[in-house]
Amino acid sequence: MALFGFSFPLVFLLLSCFTTLLLCNANAFPGHYHNPIQRHRHPRFASHNYRDALTKSILFFEGQRSGKLPSNQRISWRRDSGLSDGSALHVDLVGGYYDAGDNVKFGFPMAFTTTMLSWSVIEFGGLMKGELQNAKEAIRWATDYLLKATAHPGTIYVQVGDANKDHACWERPEDMDTPRSVFKIDQNTPGSEVAAETAAALAAASLVFRRSDRTYSKLLARRAISVFEFADKHRGAYSTGLRKYVCPFYCDYSGYQDELLWAAAWLQKATKNPTYLNYIQANGQILGAAEFDNTFGWDNKHVGARILLSKAFLIQKVRSLHDYKGHADSFICSIIPGASYSSAQYTPGGLLFKMNDSNMQYVTSTSFLLLSYAKYLTTARQVVNCGGTAITPKRLRAIAKRQVDYLLGDNPLKMSYMVGYGPRYPRRIHHRGSSLPSIAAHPAKIQCSSGFSVMRSQSPNPNILVGAVIGGPDQHDRFPDQRSDYEQSEPATYINAPLVGTLAYLADSFGQM
Repeated sequence: MALFGFSFPLVFLLLSCFTTLLLCNANAFPGHYHNPIQRHRHPRFASHNYRDALTKSILFFEGQRSGKLPSNQRISWRRDSGLSDGSALHVDLVGGYYDAGDNVKFGFPMAFTTTMLSWSVIEFGGLMKGELQNAKEAIRWATDYLLKATAHPGTIYVQVGDANKDHACWERPEDMDTPRSVFKIDQNTPGSEVAAETAAALAAASLVFRRSDRTYSKLLARRAISVFEFADKHRGAYSTGLRKYVCPFYCDYSGYQDELLWAAAWLQKATKNPTYLNYIQANGQILGAAEFDNTFGWDNKHVGARILLSKAFLIQKVRSLHDYKGHADSFICSIIPGASYSSAQYTPGGLLFKMNDSNMQYVTSTSFLLLSYAKYLTTARQVVNCGGTAITPKRLRAIAKRQVDYLLGDNPLKMSYMVGYGPRYPRRIHHRGSSLPSIAAHPAKIQCSSGFSVMRSQSPNPNILVGAVIGGPDQHDRFPDQRSDYEQSEPATYINAPLVGTLAYLADSFGQM
């Protein structure tokens, strides 16, 4: 076959040489390497280097670290920060992650991030190859902090930093001089949603470390059990007692019932204790197991619980969880374009669109659920029935891949929404540390309000937060790349966490030539 006047063997040789050059120089250009020449196991081309994207999606978490940074820290423009966190209440709360582009440690989204990173490793860790250890280190950075936050029985420390005062400044985390106030829940000020999500995170992570560090795994499981007991016994929303501190940032809008069901599902999986299966059977309907919704993110866990419990039915043959297969199928049918009962909205360019604020979190979480459910269905040799139409696992995988491909650059703007991936990506993300000069470049302190001139400027961020996935385009596929536009330009840990698992699957299925 001739291609552009050349014989196919010659073209293939030239492409092979070009690919080799790119691979050899991949480390020389961190954040800018993009290899477009890849294939599926079958003789079929893929347009993206999913392995490169996987590496970067995990690397991002190092840019979000709080606390004393380790000697092997790879995002070198970051430095130690928050080293006195917790001292306001005489406890050690050093470590953990900043959730997004600010300098606050919010326990609710941090716990969800941990749960989803863990689920990514549980389902697809075997495909991560050299990145598995980095993924586990990202999880452990979070769980070490969550263990500190739950060290005192009957109390959970759920936030460090006053968000309103933090947001009044535009400063590097290394320069923070806003109050590092500490907020907690206890029996007098309950917070079942954040407590249950923390239990889910600890339980899921215990499975990640079960083989590599049994002592740590057992510690995580024991803590998960006690934290869940607290969440269930002292019911109430943390956004009631702590409203002026956690709202509108991470207010609980969906109630705490979904987190209780979600946490029970993870504890059932992690401990195999029949207590949790009995709890699910007795409380599932009360906790909203059958509620019809198709949103899965840091606030609403119903869909995730359905998919996870359907695995127990499909794979472990737990017959009493039969209804969750139906609940999971209803979710799948709601997002299949053109299927009966489909209610999902897509942009003209094909991106799943839920809302203006940080829409990409729903794209990454939904794509992960599609691939995970496809895996369970394949093992069980089943399909999804949507109004008489059989939806196969292959169809679910194709939809998930299409969403990730859009994220990585197959969209009307030809823009990658992962920083540092591909030739064109956002340059002015809403992120304090990335947008201000690094400590190395500008050792002098940058005062609270001084940074706003940078925030409002059109200059590109000097520090590349490699792997950060931002909120993304609007419902018309438009993206202005404006730093002040936090809805579209801000990254978040919970956007990346489910993407890690999805990219591991795609990297394995679409390898390099």
